[in-house]
Amino acid sequence: MRCHESRYAVCLAVAAATLLGATASVTFAAPMKIEAVMSPKEQIRLDFADGSKHFVLMVKREGKATGQSPLAGTTVTEYGRHDIVPGVGGDPSGYLVFAAGDSDVAYVKWSVRAVFIPGPDGRPVLLDNGVWEVVGATGKFKGLQGAGTLHIKTVSPTDRNFILEGEMVPSGANIKK
Repeated sequence: MRCHESRYAVCLAVAAATLLGATASVTFAAPMKIEAVMSPKEQIRLDFADGSKHFVLMVKREGKATGQSPLAGTTVTEYGRHDIVPGVGGDPSGYLVFAAGDSDVAYVKWSVRAVFIPGPDGRPVLLDNGVWEVVGATGKFKGLQGAGTLHIKTVSPTDRNFILEGEMVPSGANIKK
């Protein structure tokens, strides 16, 4: 009986050590929030000549990421396509490229729905809300994962503040699939 109890204790200790070792190496998603005020560097615009004010803007904007995230402190470049009917709605989408040097890059895909609602003065107010997700990374960001919500706020006639909130798992995390 004692031999059986000893083997049981050893098996239990090995199982506990294995379980503790496995859980110690797993990194969980953490809440994050970053912002980047983006200024246009290049633009291509198509204005519809049908009186609708509909336009499509392809834009490259640049800025700096601030906040709480592994991407904070990086330079950010937007490659966006904004399909808008002012006062009605729109469907902007694109990619944000977060770079901390030439080889440390994270690619974030985003999509928003532009909705216009009546403002206090009766003029339309733009709500730009959507989603984002990490779709690729290199260097120190390789393996980075995350997704969440995106809000785009107008800062000036040309500049936009991209606000990303959600959850992110840092690169190098051991994720069980």
